[in-house]
Amino acid sequence: MKTSQRGDELARSGFPVSIELLQRATITHASAIPGRTVWDLLLKQLWAVNSLDSLHTFFDNLPSLLEKPFGEGLVKTDELDPARPKRMLLSRNSPLGAFVRRSHLEFTRLQFHDGNSLWKELIIYRAPTLTFWKRRNPTASSQSFDANPQGVSNGIDGEIVEIIYGDISGDDPKYVNNSWDDLEKLYEHQVARMQRLGNRVPQELQRQLRTMAFFRGISPSVSYYVQFLDAWKAGDYPSSFDNLHRYFDYTMRSSDRALYQYALLNLAILQADFGCFSEAIIAMQETIATARENHDMPCLNYSLSWLYQFARTHPEEMTEIQKKGVLGSEKEALSFLKAKAKESNMWTLLSTTLLSEAKLALSDGDSVSQAFESIMKASHLNVTKSITEAHGSQMLMQSSIFDRLGTSTILARKGRYEEAISRMDEVDQESLRTLRYQQYWITNLGLLKLHRHLYRDELDAGEDVLAQLWAAPSGVPELQHNVSMAEIDLQIRRRDYSRALSLLEQLLTDLNKHEADIFQRLKAMILKARIYDKAEMPQKGFSVALRAASLAHKARLLPLLWEAVGAICRILVSVKEFDAAVRLIESVMPQALECEDCDLAAYLFSCLADGHMGSAGQAKEGSLQRKERLNKASEALDRAFEEYSRIEDIRGQCEMLAKKATTMHLNGDPVLANDYSAKYLAIKKAAREQT
Repeated sequence: MKTSQRGDELARSGFPVSIELLQRATITHASAIPGRTVWDLLLKQLWAVNSLDSLHTFFDNLPSLLEKPFGEGLVKTDELDPARPKRMLLSRNSPLGAFVRRSHLEFTRLQFHDGNSLWKELIIYRAPTLTFWKRRNPTASSQSFDANPQGVSNGIDGEIVEIIYGDISGDDPKYVNNSWDDLEKLYEHQVARMQRLGNRVPQELQRQLRTMAFFRGISPSVSYYVQFLDAWKAGDYPSSFDNLHRYFDYTMRSSDRALYQYALLNLAILQADFGCFSEAIIAMQETIATARENHDMPCLNYSLSWLYQFARTHPEEMTEIQKKGVLGSEKEALSFLKAKAKESNMWTLLSTTLLSEAKLALSDGDSVSQAFESIMKASHLNVTKSITEAHGSQMLMQSSIFDRLGTSTILARKGRYEEAISRMDEVDQESLRTLRYQQYWITNLGLLKLHRHLYRDELDAGEDVLAQLWAAPSGVPELQHNVSMAEIDLQIRRRDYSRALSLLEQLLTDLNKHEADIFQRLKAMILKARIYDKAEMPQKGFSVALRAASLAHKARLLPLLWEAVGAICRILVSVKEFDAAVRLIESVMPQALECEDCDLAAYLFSCLADGHMGSAGQAKEGSLQRKERLNKASEALDRAFEEYSRIEDIRGQCEMLAKKATTMHLNGDPVLANDYSAKYLAIKKAAREQT
């Protein structure tokens, strides 16, 4: 029987309590009737409801199971209703009595369509018990689910039954067992999940929710908020804006402003994500004012936290706000937010504030141990309070600290590009349906490919990738800074040093104006010294390189310190202080190699080779010291060539080979010199063919 099969499936998965569970729970208990178990009586009652009319009769008679309501005063025993039945009645305030009253009330409230759906679902639910019912009632048949068409139709698939019930096999999606509360809770669960994880609703789940809402005839108002979040994550500004207005139009009344600040808060965040910064600031200011008026401290604290993060990301948009002193200094703002988060038990806000505190310490070049302390506090809070949405930010901050200390293991810096790209391809595609995550992923992947093109001397391809990165900004200041630095590197490789220096000066002006991250400022300062070196004016970058080295040492930015030392050594070589340059490079080389940065290691080995070559030039021709210096220079050039080969830097390899050939000539070995020259030409030719 088709209905019975579908009933078995729904009994196992579709209903809160399956008919099999009821059977196992009642079949072993004897009833007051001899020879009958509780299961037999339950089965009889189930099949006694044999029409829609009898279903109504069943619910209409439910109040007879309850005691009649007394008056406000106590009722004497002799004043009780003499017609009161002898069976035990349920107290109206008992758990069972409350359940009976609630069942009767909810059935009375059902519309006709919903009542008819309930009747059809009852047919499907009890269908697996037909076999047991036939044992007690041999006259029962597949038509027994409804007494009305019996004798008219020859089976459940007869025309009359088909006209009355349609398809009651359960395959129709409208027979999904759900109520209005179920549907509303499903939507609320999706809202909580999207806000916690930041992802979108899966497409299959969207389809199922739409189907359920369609057969309910009306959607809960929270469904518009789910559509708003999904459109927002997808980057669909018109749809997200429209659904946000719909949601708050349905949930607010003209006399009720309790949710008004949350409408403004969502609007401000939406405007900011789509680049409408001035409108976002105005909406957020009104949010703060309304939250204060309504004494909504959670909303107020979150708004101030968002405003602080916005000021860090877009300082140029916050000039007027800073003049008014809404947030005060950054440290004062963070202290205030921490205190308020602890008072309100807003653990997510407290974790975010601690991470912001660590980021501020790193940006200002303060103690690294202080930043680690803030991160560990946030990590402890995330674990003890189960704040899953903050784990990503915490790991990103830890990675940033390790990178600044020179202990990170970034695959691209080791020349393992294919492995890095495969790692990025392993990212869950469902997560990339969120616009912000997709932009972050695309920008990082684009930067990876851009650096590879630049190393391979594929400048035209690199310029195309750079144009794509600028066309789709990620909105993350760190990534935008990396794109700017890559653009300057492109101009350097084109040997357009004036253009590169102009772009760098503009970048430094913007960084100093907004008091940007000290790591970004020092990186730009060191690049300025290297541009002067490339332009054969290394001494002009002496003050910049020395200042960068001093600040990097103070802020414990070790990779930048080693790079600044390399820039200073290039200047020392230019003024013929070769021994000093060699001693300086050799003092930092072990720590620099621990960074596992091939580009940095190759640059330092190249500087070391130049120092040794200069010392060899000052020694007497044919002397042991000269030969020793040339051999050390040759070794340093070999190490530099190896590092450049790992990252596929064509120009670096060719430069080292050219220097190596010169060294062999000076060492009196023309055969090896010719071999290195031939290798130089082969690499050049292979690069041209690949381009």
